[in-house]
Amino acid sequence: MADEPTREWSDEQLKSDDLPKKDVITFIQDNAAHSFLNEHKLLGNLKSVAKTAKKEQLIIAYNQLFESKRFKGTEPVEDVTEQIRTVKIEDKKELPAEVIDEGPPKFKKAVLKKGDKTNFPKKGENVSCWYTGSLEDGTVFDTNLPTTARKKKQSKPLSFKVGLGRVIRGWDEGILTMSKGETSRLEIEPEWAYGRKGLPDSKIPPNAKLFFEIELVAVD
Repeated sequence: MADEPTREWSDEQLKSDDLPKKDVITFIQDNAAHSFLNEHKLLGNLKSVAKTAKKEQLIIAYNQLFESKRFKGTEPVEDVTEQIRTVKIEDKKELPAEVIDEGPPKFKKAVLKKGDKTNFPKKGENVSCWYTGSLEDGTVFDTNLPTTARKKKQSKPLSFKVGLGRVIRGWDEGILTMSKGETSRLEIEPEWAYGRKGLPDSKIPPNAKLFFEIELVAVD
């Protein structure tokens, strides 16, 4: 059994906004037994866990880890193997529940043009979109729409794998509700956009609510 890890942060430091969630998650994943991570829903890659885990949940898990002393290496090897096998199966079932547990969605959608109502993108599939992004005052900060129909034929829409964090959370969640051919207006809260820091290079201020008109032209 490995040496017991030492506490890196006090309760006050854990609650501070200066301590990123990812640092706490990394510490727990590096030091906790698999069964402990499974119980606290902290198994998986860092980016995915950081999206679903709340800071309060991480503080509780961090403190319970030291109280229960269920550190890595405290489980029999065969139990760990079984836990991994079980978690892989359970993770797929629990993903929708984890999103619901976060509270209400941080975006609103208004359908401007209906799609085919059949081809909805799934997580990990490639999607292609035309879009225009604007601030609350109507200022357009980004668009990939060509200025003329002719140029649109010569241009290519934005393509990416949806649901994998390649774009802001509001886009990932919003586009998963759209069907091929649909045009919708997404109103995205700062938490699912660029948050407290904003994006200065794109003229997006801190804590900005963003508006996107998106046309989903392809689902591969």
